[in-house]
Amino acid sequence: MANLIFPMLGYLLGSLPFSIWITRFVKGVDVRDSGSGHATTTNTIRQAGFGWGALVLILDISKGYIPTWLAINDSNDVWVIAITATFAVIGHCWPVFAKFRGGMGLATAGGAFLAANPLAFLICAAILILLVLVIRHSARASVFAGIFAAPALWIFNIRDEAFWVALGAGLVIAVRFLIDWNRKYRELWLDREKVEKSPG
Repeated sequence: MANLIFPMLGYLLGSLPFSIWITRFVKGVDVRDSGSGHATTTNTIRQAGFGWGALVLILDISKGYIPTWLAINDSNDVWVIAITATFAVIGHCWPVFAKFRGGMGLATAGGAFLAANPLAFLICAAILILLVLVIRHSARASVFAGIFAAPALWIFNIRDEAFWVALGAGLVIAVRFLIDWNRKYRELWLDREKVEKSPG
Protein backbone atom coordinates (compact mmCIF):
# COMPACT_ATOMS: atom_id res chain seq x y z
CA MET A 1 0.00 0.00 0.00
CA ALA A 2 2.86 2.37 0.85
CA ASN A 3 4.30 1.90 -2.65
CA LEU A 4 1.09 3.25 -4.17
CA ILE A 5 1.68 6.58 -2.47
CA PHE A 6 4.56 7.47 -4.77
CA PRO A 7 2.65 7.06 -8.08
CA MET A 8 -0.26 9.00 -6.59
CA LEU A 9 2.15 11.73 -5.48
CA GLY A 10 3.70 11.72 -8.94
CA TYR A 11 0.35 12.25 -10.61
CA LEU A 12 -0.74 14.99 -8.18
CA LEU A 13 2.54 16.89 -8.48
CA GLY A 14 2.48 16.44 -12.23
CA SER A 15 -1.03 17.87 -12.28
CA LEU A 16 0.05 21.22 -10.85
CA PRO A 17 -0.52 23.49 -13.91
CA PHE A 18 2.15 26.10 -13.24
CA SER A 19 2.04 27.57 -16.76
CA ILE A 20 -1.70 28.14 -16.45
CA TRP A 21 -1.48 29.65 -12.98
CA ILE A 22 1.51 31.87 -13.71
CA THR A 23 0.23 33.19 -17.05
CA ARG A 24 -3.18 33.86 -15.54
CA PHE A 25 -1.54 35.70 -12.62
CA VAL A 26 0.80 37.77 -14.81
CA LYS A 27 -1.40 38.49 -17.84
CA GLY A 28 -4.90 37.45 -16.83
CA VAL A 29 -5.16 35.02 -19.75
CA ASP A 30 -5.23 31.25 -20.25
CA VAL A 31 -1.91 30.03 -21.62
CA ARG A 32 -3.79 27.44 -23.68
CA ASP A 33 -5.46 30.15 -25.76
CA SER A 34 -2.40 30.73 -27.95
CA GLY A 35 0.16 28.84 -29.95
CA SER A 36 -0.24 25.09 -29.74
CA GLY A 37 -3.15 25.33 -27.31
CA HIS A 38 -1.22 23.40 -24.66
CA ALA A 39 0.01 24.40 -21.20
CA THR A 40 3.69 24.59 -22.08
CA THR A 41 6.80 26.66 -21.45
CA THR A 42 6.80 28.01 -25.01
CA ASN A 43 3.23 29.23 -24.72
CA THR A 44 4.13 30.86 -21.40
CA ILE A 45 7.00 32.66 -23.13
CA ARG A 46 4.62 33.87 -25.83
CA GLN A 47 2.16 35.33 -23.37
CA ALA A 48 4.22 36.27 -20.31
CA GLY A 49 7.84 36.55 -21.49
CA PHE A 50 11.07 34.57 -21.19
CA GLY A 51 11.53 35.11 -17.46
CA TRP A 52 8.18 33.63 -16.53
CA GLY A 53 8.69 30.90 -19.12
CA ALA A 54 12.01 29.97 -17.49
CA LEU A 55 10.27 29.76 -14.13
CA VAL A 56 7.60 27.47 -15.58
CA LEU A 57 10.31 25.28 -17.11
CA ILE A 58 12.07 24.89 -13.76
CA LEU A 59 8.81 24.12 -11.97
CA ASP A 60 7.75 21.60 -14.61
CA ILE A 61 11.12 19.85 -14.35
CA SER A 62 10.73 19.73 -10.57
CA LYS A 63 7.34 18.00 -10.97
CA GLY A 64 9.15 15.03 -12.45
CA TYR A 65 12.28 15.25 -10.33
CA ILE A 66 10.77 15.42 -6.84
CA PRO A 67 8.44 12.38 -6.88
CA THR A 68 10.98 10.27 -8.78
CA TRP A 69 13.75 11.22 -6.34
CA LEU A 70 11.53 10.39 -3.39
CA ALA A 71 10.61 7.02 -4.91
CA ILE A 72 14.27 6.22 -5.57
CA ASN A 73 15.30 7.08 -2.03
CA ASP A 74 12.38 5.45 -0.22
CA SER A 75 11.61 2.41 -2.38
CA ASN A 76 13.78 -0.39 -3.69
CA ASP A 77 11.23 -1.45 -6.29
CA VAL A 78 12.17 -0.40 -9.82
CA TRP A 79 8.55 -0.65 -10.94
CA VAL A 80 7.49 1.85 -8.26
CA ILE A 81 10.11 4.32 -9.47
CA ALA A 82 9.14 3.86 -13.12
CA ILE A 83 5.40 4.15 -12.47
CA THR A 84 5.92 7.20 -10.27
CA ALA A 85 7.86 8.98 -13.03
CA THR A 86 5.32 7.89 -15.64
CA PHE A 87 2.41 9.11 -13.54
CA ALA A 88 4.12 12.48 -13.06
CA VAL A 89 4.27 12.85 -16.86
CA ILE A 90 0.66 11.69 -17.16
CA GLY A 91 -0.35 14.27 -14.58
CA HIS A 92 1.40 17.02 -16.52
CA CYS A 93 -0.28 16.00 -19.78
CA TRP A 94 -3.73 15.36 -18.30
CA PRO A 95 -3.85 17.35 -15.02
CA VAL A 96 -6.75 16.84 -12.68
CA PHE A 97 -6.37 20.47 -11.55
CA ALA A 98 -6.83 21.88 -15.07
CA LYS A 99 -9.72 19.86 -16.51
CA PHE A 100 -7.24 17.34 -17.97
CA ARG A 101 -5.89 19.88 -20.51
CA GLY A 102 -2.21 20.19 -19.76
CA GLY A 103 1.19 20.23 -21.40
CA MET A 104 3.21 17.77 -23.42
CA GLY A 105 5.38 16.17 -20.74
CA LEU A 106 8.92 16.74 -21.98
CA ALA A 107 10.11 18.93 -19.10
CA THR A 108 8.51 16.70 -16.47
CA ALA A 109 10.04 13.61 -18.07
CA GLY A 110 13.38 15.42 -18.12
CA GLY A 111 13.10 15.99 -14.38
CA ALA A 112 12.41 12.30 -13.83
CA PHE A 113 15.50 11.39 -15.87
CA LEU A 114 17.63 13.84 -13.89
CA ALA A 115 16.55 12.14 -10.67
CA ALA A 116 17.10 8.62 -12.03
CA ASN A 117 20.28 9.07 -14.04
CA PRO A 118 21.65 12.41 -15.36
CA LEU A 119 23.49 10.59 -18.16
CA ALA A 120 20.18 9.15 -19.33
CA PHE A 121 18.80 12.70 -19.39
CA LEU A 122 21.66 13.86 -21.62
CA ILE A 123 21.27 10.92 -24.00
CA CYS A 124 17.51 11.36 -24.35
CA ALA A 125 17.84 15.13 -24.77
CA ALA A 126 20.45 14.58 -27.49
CA ILE A 127 18.14 12.12 -29.28
CA LEU A 128 15.27 14.62 -29.19
CA ILE A 129 17.42 17.50 -30.48
CA LEU A 130 18.88 15.34 -33.25
CA LEU A 131 15.44 14.15 -34.36
CA VAL A 132 14.07 17.72 -34.37
CA LEU A 133 16.97 18.87 -36.55
CA VAL A 134 16.56 15.93 -38.95
CA ILE A 135 12.76 15.73 -39.14
CA ARG A 136 12.19 19.49 -38.68
CA HIS A 137 8.84 18.85 -37.03
CA SER A 138 8.85 19.03 -33.24
CA ALA A 139 5.79 16.87 -32.59
CA ARG A 140 6.85 14.03 -34.88
CA ALA A 141 10.38 14.20 -33.53
CA SER A 142 9.01 13.94 -29.99
CA VAL A 143 6.89 10.91 -30.91
CA PHE A 144 9.96 9.09 -32.22
CA ALA A 145 12.10 10.29 -29.30
CA GLY A 146 9.58 8.80 -26.89
CA ILE A 147 9.71 5.50 -28.77
CA PHE A 148 13.50 5.37 -29.14
CA ALA A 149 14.43 6.57 -25.63
CA ALA A 150 14.39 3.19 -23.89
CA PRO A 151 16.13 1.24 -26.70
CA ALA A 152 18.82 3.93 -26.85
CA LEU A 153 19.51 3.65 -23.13
CA TRP A 154 19.69 -0.13 -23.47
CA ILE A 155 22.28 0.26 -26.24
CA PHE A 156 24.30 2.58 -24.00
CA ASN A 157 24.12 -0.09 -21.28
CA ILE A 158 21.94 2.06 -19.03
CA ARG A 159 19.60 -0.56 -17.66
CA ASP A 160 18.83 0.76 -14.20
CA GLU A 161 15.60 2.52 -13.20
CA ALA A 162 16.26 5.17 -15.88
CA PHE A 163 15.60 2.55 -18.56
CA TRP A 164 12.20 1.76 -17.11
CA VAL A 165 11.44 5.45 -16.67
CA ALA A 166 12.23 5.89 -20.36
CA LEU A 167 9.94 2.99 -21.23
CA GLY A 168 6.96 4.38 -19.32
CA ALA A 169 7.42 8.13 -19.74
CA GLY A 170 8.56 7.70 -23.33
CA LEU A 171 5.37 5.88 -24.24
CA VAL A 172 3.25 8.64 -22.67
CA ILE A 173 5.15 11.32 -24.57
CA ALA A 174 4.84 9.43 -27.85
CA VAL A 175 1.08 9.11 -27.38
CA ARG A 176 0.69 12.71 -26.23
CA PHE A 177 2.50 14.23 -29.20
CA LEU A 178 0.39 12.32 -31.71
CA ILE A 179 -2.21 15.04 -31.20
CA ASP A 180 0.13 17.48 -33.00
CA TRP A 181 1.34 15.04 -35.67
CA ASN A 182 -0.19 17.11 -38.49
CA ARG A 183 0.39 20.49 -36.92
CA LYS A 184 2.18 22.96 -39.17
CA TYR A 185 5.27 24.35 -37.51
CA ARG A 186 6.30 27.66 -39.00
CA GLU A 187 9.53 28.15 -37.10
CA LEU A 188 11.66 25.89 -34.95
CA TRP A 189 11.17 26.20 -31.16
CA LEU A 190 8.65 29.04 -30.81
CA ASP A 191 7.10 28.45 -34.27
CA ARG A 192 6.13 32.09 -34.59
CA GLU A 193 4.95 33.26 -37.97
CA LYS A 194 7.72 34.30 -40.30
CA VAL A 195 7.23 37.44 -42.30
CA GLU A 196 7.08 36.45 -45.95
CA LYS A 197 9.09 38.54 -48.34
CA SER A 198 7.00 40.31 -50.91
CA PRO A 199 7.87 39.49 -54.52
CA GLY A 200 10.12 41.94 -56.32
